[in-house]
Amino acid sequence: MAVDAVGLPSIADSGDDTLLKKDFGTIGLLFTAVGSIIGSGWLFGALKASQIAGPAAIFSWLIGTVMFVLIGLTYAVINFLGVRWVARIIKIQVWWKLAVIALVVIVFFVVSFDSTHFTGFGGFTPFGLQGVFEAIPTASIAFAFFGFRQGIELAGETSNPGRNIPLTVVGSVVLCGIIYIALQFVFIGAVPSSSITAGGWASLGNHIIPGTSATASGSFGPLAATATVLGIGWLAVLLYVDAIISPGDTGLIYTGVSARLSYGMGRNRNAPAAFAKVNSNGVPWLSLLRAFVIGCLFFLPFPGWQQLVEFVTNTTVLSFGMGPLVLIAMRKQLPDTARPFRLKGAWVIAFLALLSSNLIVYWTGWDTNWKMFAAILLGFVLLIAQQTFAKRTTPALDLRHGWWLLVWFTGLAVISYLGPYPAVSKEAGNLGVTAFGVGVGLCAVLTAVVMTLAYTCGLPGEVVRRRMAAAD
Repeated sequence: MAVDAVGLPSIADSGDDTLLKKDFGTIGLLFTAVGSIIGSGWLFGALKASQIAGPAAIFSWLIGTVMFVLIGLTYAVINFLGVRWVARIIKIQVWWKLAVIALVVIVFFVVSFDSTHFTGFGGFTPFGLQGVFEAIPTASIAFAFFGFRQGIELAGETSNPGRNIPLTVVGSVVLCGIIYIALQFVFIGAVPSSSITAGGWASLGNHIIPGTSATASGSFGPLAATATVLGIGWLAVLLYVDAIISPGDTGLIYTGVSARLSYGMGRNRNAPAAFAKVNSNGVPWLSLLRAFVIGCLFFLPFPGWQQLVEFVTNTTVLSFGMGPLVLIAMRKQLPDTARPFRLKGAWVIAFLALLSSNLIVYWTGWDTNWKMFAAILLGFVLLIAQQTFAKRTTPALDLRHGWWLLVWFTGLAVISYLGPYPAVSKEAGNLGVTAFGVGVGLCAVLTAVVMTLAYTCGLPGEVVRRRMAAAD
């Protein structure tokens, strides 16, 4: 293993980092992803999806599952106690999560399940196809699948990445998709009929417990509220306990993964070298502390869970679009590089994955998208300022190879501005002049254009290899 001047492994060794403990096996890595995916989203998603799509929310979860399998496949290519103990803690907590969800599904189905809820009260699709697709980003469905990447980020700590990474990505998304669909199914059937009758699916959260406000019933804890109405008090208590345990487990995983990202940046000279230091257990402790502090501070600007989720969902899904683009670029730049896992049909999967990311952003709606694009614009301004005032310490930009990003972001912003999300009646500022199918078609055209530009404008292979060698 090569060692650089500060005593850190060289970038050439980054594919097999011997400083990090390889204590994540097949199940450990899979459970890491499952534990990251199943956080707090499942406690609210069933209600919010029902309010937007009605019984057809089942299709929203199914479509979301397929989208994130596609996105995850493109990424499959590309704590102080130590990793072994963290892996054991994760396994215990994931088993708890799975047991609680399974119990909710079984109890709701046995105690109170009315199949007429799927056909009455406006039919199976009371809000049409627009509601089905709008629910994916706005009902926390997309948010509920974000954790698939955590297993990939910890792949440096598994002994067989060629087998474990694709199994982790596909297995975790499919398993959680099945769980979410089952939960949505029983929730629709178990919620009291009187709650639906009182105001329809759109106002379901206001009427789960008669005589209470949305905050006291659906919005605060729809599953626990439903259990209370059905006379299953012990299950409601269990759900409130899980409301602490489930996000806690997910937070543990995300903190560990964020620390390892800082560790990688320290090794690659994109962050201070101190972040690449590890303790005797092979844990990047300074990066771990940094991730914890920044994570706590990130709660300050957001007044509630839903506001945080809306912003995080949009920005994260847009960032997921880089995975497919990097995949096809690396196939051109580094075609002979050894890969533990080689994805077949890479171009087709990359196109569908990038299209999925673009569509989720499009369906989120202009009321959220304009804020995200404003933040991106601010980022470009800061980038220009850095290039202007810190030329000596900042690497020069390769604008010839990255200008296509402007085409991507501008095109997506225009499509969202012209689109029908949210409804024009909500006065969010979008024009609503394009129909549903037209918007999807425009996103597909934009996806093809961006992929073509990213592939043709990418850095030449010899430049990439030279920079990697220079960084060694």
